Amino acid sequence: MRFLFTLSFLIIFSTGMAASGDVPGQGWLNPLLPIPERVALLLEAMTLEEKIQQMGNNAPAIDRLGIKEYNWWNECLHGVARNGRATVFPQAIGMAATFDEALIYEVSSAIGKEARIKFNIAQQLGNYAQYSGLTFWTPNVNIFRDPRWGRGQETYGEDPFLTSRMGVNFVKGLQGDDPRYLQAAACAKHFAVHSGPEKLRHEFDAVCSKQDLYETYLPAFKALVTEANVESVMGAYNRVYGIPACGSEFLLQEVLREDWNFQGHVVSDCGAIEDFHAHHQVTPNPIASAAMALKAGTDLNCGGVYGTHLLTAVEQGLVSEDLVDERLGKLLTTKFKLGFFDPVETLPFNSLDESLVGGEAHTELAYQMAAKSLVLLKNDNQVLPLSTDIKNLYVVGPNATSSEVLLGNYFGLAGRTYNILDGIVSNVSLGTTINYKQGVLMDHPNANPIDWSTGEAKAADACIAVMGISPAMEGEEGEAIASAALGDRPDLGLPQHQVEYLKTIKEGSDNPLIVVLTGGSPFVLPEIAEIADAIIMAWYPGQEGGRAVGDMIFGKFSPSGKLPITFPQSISQLPAYEDYSMKGRTYRYMEEAPLYPFGYGLSYTNFEILDLQLSHKKLKKGAPLRATATLRNSGNFDAENVLQLYISGYQVPFEAPNYSLKGFERIYLKAGEEKTIDFELEADDLSLYNAAGELVQPKGALTITVADQSPHLGKFQQGINALSTQVIIK
Repeated sequence: MRFLFTLSFLIIFSTGMAASGDVPGQGWLNPLLPIPERVALLLEAMTLEEKIQQMGNNAPAIDRLGIKEYNWWNECLHGVARNGRATVFPQAIGMAATFDEALIYEVSSAIGKEARIKFNIAQQLGNYAQYSGLTFWTPNVNIFRDPRWGRGQETYGEDPFLTSRMGVNFVKGLQGDDPRYLQAAACAKHFAVHSGPEKLRHEFDAVCSKQDLYETYLPAFKALVTEANVESVMGAYNRVYGIPACGSEFLLQEVLREDWNFQGHVVSDCGAIEDFHAHHQVTPNPIASAAMALKAGTDLNCGGVYGTHLLTAVEQGLVSEDLVDERLGKLLTTKFKLGFFDPVETLPFNSLDESLVGGEAHTELAYQMAAKSLVLLKNDNQVLPLSTDIKNLYVVGPNATSSEVLLGNYFGLAGRTYNILDGIVSNVSLGTTINYKQGVLMDHPNANPIDWSTGEAKAADACIAVMGISPAMEGEEGEAIASAALGDRPDLGLPQHQVEYLKTIKEGSDNPLIVVLTGGSPFVLPEIAEIADAIIMAWYPGQEGGRAVGDMIFGKFSPSGKLPITFPQSISQLPAYEDYSMKGRTYRYMEEAPLYPFGYGLSYTNFEILDLQLSHKKLKKGAPLRATATLRNSGNFDAENVLQLYISGYQVPFEAPNYSLKGFERIYLKAGEEKTIDFELEADDLSLYNAAGELVQPKGALTITVADQSPHLGKFQQGINALSTQVIIK
């Protein structure tokens, strides 16, 4: 197949060149030449001024060289974003809750296809605007180290292994598997040690130990570079060890280029180079900032510092034109890999049909991702699933009819969306009495004291309350317009007036109260956990989210999502937000019992883990290990579950994680069915980083635990669905 494509490519290209004639001296337009040679030819033809103008995110056209106008800034966190109609998938934190590597690959592949289709049509229209290109600043693989961070919704959660696996598959799907061309270019961001506070990000020095750097903050970036061949890496706003990340030779040269052999290009976060002199104050002026960033390894400046000041830096001898060529060469390489200089008819992605965008196949993917992302946190007395023949159902809550809570941040716009009320109503019998009142506002108490809803809700056979928050209350620095903390969540509770409203509904009523929560970060929920009969974490579930929530509530499928981040019992369990030490953070280092642990999520059926076996009881240092376990669905409901493997009990003379996730597998089992799963562990999986940031494999006993949630402290320790055994490392 590849031979046929290459042969067709040569015939088409040769015919096209014969018809139009080769442009004298423009060998970079010859797709038969190797990309490094084409890059060198194009650089030779450009003036220094032209080169520098191509190193900003909004790069102008150079007609004489066949270079079109191009804006490098594009987003596709959970669907092509900020660029009109596209399929809207669940927010990244929701996708992480699926623990489904294969599904996120399918989703990102669909996003890449939609991106190509939209790009081709935009090019035909002469639309070169921001967000219409193919270089996507996605995914965000920062660790959600503190649940107060408003942008944590963009991540894959608190665990470096889960983040790595979801991120690798997202990048592979987005970039495609063509041997010659990229379907689209992905970007690993924000490199590195970046997770709030939002209001301090332009001036903050994220201080962490070398152990935390290599054990927690860097693994996902390394995986995306070394496994997924991610095309781009974005430098963060903050400083790391006193140096701005976009000007850090340690990060961009020693770690990224030398240790990991990164071959793609580096882009600054937007305005990050200006922060060098304006906020970090590590340089005296923008000329020095431009020189610092270029020398450190930032190829593309999102912002205006390069375009305005880099020429002066060259003229003053702060940097050389040869270094400009080296940095711009990385950007041109990406353009060639995207096919920007090749005949349109030769590109393998240009035959995609525009009906794919928001079409049936991608809509179904959005539904499947939403369905698998839903986490059932509580289900007392198996109140769920509800019968579709329920006689009297009442729905309340500020988010029941909201499309805003489907979207999250960095979103596209779907041709249609299913809100949660729609999904509920579409499931019940035509004979069911069902009513809805909003009842309470989302972010502040009602102005009108008259309450007609709580009494009606109490009288119904069941009440579904769709509560929580929206992207107006959490998100990036400038987007969360209802957040006084610039997008962060200093208080993790539900707004207190929502809590009081739910208490009023439940007071004196024995009828079930089902609470559906929307949001992109954990909630502190002790009062709600006490009074609600069932709690569903729905995240920001995308265009099909309401349909998925309704179908789950009425039992069309069993919930199978797992928490990708710990829900604490109170804010007092968290270290200071500005502290970047991992001590006391996440399930890996937390010493107190959480409300709901990482990896947790209930089902409508019962599962048993049977017969955990290891390939070796004693293992030579450096050798691989296989763990085998059987999962049985011993209940009455066909369902999926996520089997998780954790390592603990490290015997080392330095701080070590309490537990580390090192494998997971999503499994579908019919009632009564069982399946045996193998987990393959390499030496690196049995190792960890010491205080110097060196990977070491400790000798002695290690505990291997297979469970369907993290084996954390507290109430979940008793009766946890888990098996453990030990291996001795010699």
